[in-house]
Amino acid sequence: MKHYTFLLVTLFILSSCTRELSFKEQTFEKKSSLPCKSNCPQISIKIPIAQNAPIVADSINKKVFSILKEIVYFGEKPFESTDYNELTTSFIGSYEEMRKKFPDDTFGWEAKIEGNIEYQSDSILNIKINHYTFTGGAHGYQGYRSLLFNPKTGKTITNNQLFKSEKDFKAFAEKEFRNKYKIPATGSINATGLMFENEKFNLPLNIFYTKEGLLLYYNSYEVASYADGPKELVLPYEKVNDYLVFK
Repeated sequence: MKHYTFLLVTLFILSSCTRELSFKEQTFEKKSSLPCKSNCPQISIKIPIAQNAPIVADSINKKVFSILKEIVYFGEKPFESTDYNELTTSFIGSYEEMRKKFPDDTFGWEAKIEGNIEYQSDSILNIKINHYTFTGGAHGYQGYRSLLFNPKTGKTITNNQLFKSEKDFKAFAEKEFRNKYKIPATGSINATGLMFENEKFNLPLNIFYTKEGLLLYYNSYEVASYADGPKELVLPYEKVNDYLVFK
């Protein structure tokens, strides 16, 4: 009986792993029930949900959801939500609690998140998250997040795992970056007013695989002021293939 059960479990796992991974776009929206004349608080999440390969899909979906909880939060830590419906409810709930404490203030809270499959091959899957949040202040914050996965296992691929030699790629990327933004080849990378930490070039937090090439994307505040906006550099694959582990 134990042997039979083991065979069933093994067959289920093998069957799950051989199913072709696919995605279905889902939308989750919620608005505040409190009276509102304009800029009414709302949250909208449009995200691709992995399916059809249970083990792989579950790993991808859990990671994507954890990142969205970091993006959509108010306070010192992310909401303790377990699904997207709870996440949207928590966001609006935080607004309504704030409104009760400060009824005379104007709070035009908003969160808009859209995810899409930016790139997919046999060795790498790239999900792009375009997000905007506003919870008061002079302006909201818009940015991009890159989530990289092994499409066979669903496990996250970190930026430093992308390159055969991160040091060599970094040196190459710095030359290309200086050339695009007209920064002298010698001297500080911040010579033209950028804000790289410790006056040294660093790869961005978000690296995307696109049709045009590898995109190095620095969100606002990462290496430049909000007024200067994000910085980006597209490196054609013919220039970077030799550096890449995943293609």
